[in-house]
Amino acid sequence: MYIPKGFEVEDLPTLHDFMERNSFAVLFGTLDGAPFATHLPLLVDRDRGPNGTIVGHVARANPHGGIFDAKTPALAIFTGPHAYVSPSWYNRPNVVPTWLYTAVHAYGTPRATEDQNVVHALLERMVKLYESGFERPWQLSSQPASYLDTMRRGVIAFEMPIERVEGKYKLNQIKNEADRRGTIAGLQSTDDAMAHEVADLMLSLEH
Repeated sequence: MYIPKGFEVEDLPTLHDFMERNSFAVLFGTLDGAPFATHLPLLVDRDRGPNGTIVGHVARANPHGGIFDAKTPALAIFTGPHAYVSPSWYNRPNVVPTWLYTAVHAYGTPRATEDQNVVHALLERMVKLYESGFERPWQLSSQPASYLDTMRRGVIAFEMPIERVEGKYKLNQIKNEADRRGTIAGLQSTDDAMAHEVADLMLSLEH
């Protein structure tokens, strides 16, 4: 990823936090010599390896699972809030439109596991995480054993030790204060909830 120095985020806990907040990601690999991608939720085991380890699963019918062979490199992209910036928000001439965004890229080599205990633990962990905000969370443990067995066998679980991770927060850090203030005010003036999130992120960088 192209990262000008002013936009680079290197702190590993910050990157892990970002990946956890924005866990619905895109996993890219190479299948039969061509790029291949899957949109999926990914979890991070922070303490497994120097940079952590990503874990997830795909449907067994998904050909992506065939390249979880511990040999084929992959890239997981986590994206956060983003928003368009109008030149009208700057109080000076000769400026151009741009887009502010936040992203983390994690690189590694996925390997599949057929250990049904590992698969079950992963599914249970994901269910607990994503159901935790509901009044009556759906529980994996309440499902019939035959259904659970079918569910486990219908997916391919994998882990990807993170070999390299990079973060980019393009939030007008390299602009002067007047431009940043104008951008924040402009973002806050829109009806776009994500633009408001970007404005909040910009404000958080000032503290």
